[in-house]
Amino acid sequence: MPQAPPEIEVVSAWRVACDGGEGALGHPRVWLSIAPLTGQVECGYCGKCFIHQDFADDAEKAR
Repeated sequence: MPQAPPEIEVVSAWRVACDGGEGALGHPRVWLSIAPLTGQVECGYCGKCFIHQDFADDAEKAR
């Protein structure tokens, strides 16, 4: 059974929080810092990818 691709969210902050987004079924809240060279960071728990808005156009071209 194929897995769904990880969720991607474009954000304006360089530091973001992720809690899995599913209430009690999520994961512990973690704070992630977006790398200034790549403009993205991936949550180690759920795989959600946060992309800074300055890099969003580059990420769309890479898809």
